[in-house]
Amino acid sequence: MRKVKSIVFLSGNGSNFQNIIDNIKSGFLHIEILSVVSNNKNAYGLERAKKEKIKTIMVNSDNDYNNVTEYIITNSVDIVILAGYMKILPKSFVNKHIGKILNIHPSLLPKYKGLNTHSRAIKDKEKYHGASVHFVTPDLDNGPVIIQGKVEIKNNDTKDILEEKIHKIEHEIYPLAIKWLSEKFIKQENDKCLFNNEVLTTPIEHI
Repeated sequence: MRKVKSIVFLSGNGSNFQNIIDNIKSGFLHIEILSVVSNNKNAYGLERAKKEKIKTIMVNSDNDYNNVTEYIITNSVDIVILAGYMKILPKSFVNKHIGKILNIHPSLLPKYKGLNTHSRAIKDKEKYHGASVHFVTPDLDNGPVIIQGKVEIKNNDTKDILEEKIHKIEHEIYPLAIKWLSEKFIKQENDKCLFNNEVLTTPIEHI
């Protein structure tokens, strides 16, 4: 049986990318990463890719995304994994790959879409904060949520402390969602996520 083929999009350090690699090496994930796509030539995640001898692809224009689509089709890529990709994907690209694209977002969606989620949660005196894995749709951070993990915000938590807590949650829940999609336990159907062919009325809560 062939391994599920994936590509990873990233813009920065690539800690979630490294976590995925580690989960492949441990045998938890039965996927292969064909390439890493980035909009930032200085992203440390590209160094991680080179260390693992994984092909890297740079994108700067809509035409570059068209080339990535050709790559996805030609290489029969099953899953597109966004791992800290800080550029909004063109809607035309997303629409061509609906149901294949996963993203990890540092908030308990639908709260705090977009950027600066940790600072906003602290400012609003939220009791809990967390991370969400969702299918990607053309509307930013609005796709059906698969799984969430949360942490309590302590009185002395700074943005940096909270960010570190959320990274730990991300590293726990993202491999789970990738595994479920790669093994066909989950799928996207319109604006819903199905788990074992049952609609998830609320995201799975990771404890």
